[in-house]
Amino acid sequence: MPFHFWSVVIFVFGTIVGSFLNVPLLTWLYLRGKCANCREPISARYFLVELLTGLLFLGVWLMYGHQSATLVVVYCVLVGGLIVATFIDFEHFIIPDEITLGGIVIGFLFSFVVPGLHHEQTAVKALRDSFLGIAVGGGLIYGILRMGKLLFGRKKLSLPAETRVVFTETALVYEEKTIPFEDLFYRKSDTIAIEARYVELIDRCYRNIAVRLSPERLELGEEVMDPESVPHMEVVTEKMVLPQEAMGFGDVKFMAAIGAFLGWEAAVFSLMVSSIIGSLVGLTLIVLRRQEWSSRLPYGPYIALAALSWIFGGNRLFEWLFLRGA
Repeated sequence: MPFHFWSVVIFVFGTIVGSFLNVPLLTWLYLRGKCANCREPISARYFLVELLTGLLFLGVWLMYGHQSATLVVVYCVLVGGLIVATFIDFEHFIIPDEITLGGIVIGFLFSFVVPGLHHEQTAVKALRDSFLGIAVGGGLIYGILRMGKLLFGRKKLSLPAETRVVFTETALVYEEKTIPFEDLFYRKSDTIAIEARYVELIDRCYRNIAVRLSPERLELGEEVMDPESVPHMEVVTEKMVLPQEAMGFGDVKFMAAIGAFLGWEAAVFSLMVSSIIGSLVGLTLIVLRRQEWSSRLPYGPYIALAALSWIFGGNRLFEWLFLRGA
């Protein structure tokens, strides 16, 4: 069959894959973006995700189809994972382990089956490159996460006088803001610190006392108790320190998965390019006076975009810049 016959096939196959991620492309067009039963609008995002999947699969075929059909299949699997991770992270601020840990395993296995994924001739060398990619990719982001925790791991808040802070069983509530504990406590050592004017529990009260709350420990002055035994607590304060993260641990596993597929060079490249993308987005938001949006944007999509740029030519740029003398 002619090469571009398969181009059409790959594009259609990509939209079919995209339909499993969202809804069918042709159905969205036929229904003119509305539900067939209730006629309520269907989000254009579904259409765009399916179209994007088809176009990216086509792009992979056009770039690597002359080299290896098997390599195209592997890259398409990776691209599908990047798309899913991006949109889940945008919507839920999390990248599921099924994608990250599953990606690490699948990338390692594909490296054995398709050594050309790492430009190697033997499976042993490809597995070595994949393992090194996992270690470098995950290790780099983990190092940044730890450094960010040390430098920016505490957020100091100055509150209006007599601000009431409520601790429920699942969240911290103050000034009409609700922060789930799962967004504050990534590790057992994360601690909320408060200099309280007044503390009220269900059965007792305290005045002018230091409060420290971690996932496993509640300190009220010198008194220590299990947080599980305190279902509700209210604190009046003017100062509070909250734990915060430079990025989530899901990003560590996500970068390790990219390294498993593409190797350590791609992991380094993705780290550099994702940082540049994040900086450009941040500067753009500052110019548009939308700095508050930056806290609502996850880092995973930047990593995914950087990995895509590696697949579509970034690898050659990296080799030209850093490896041409090797």
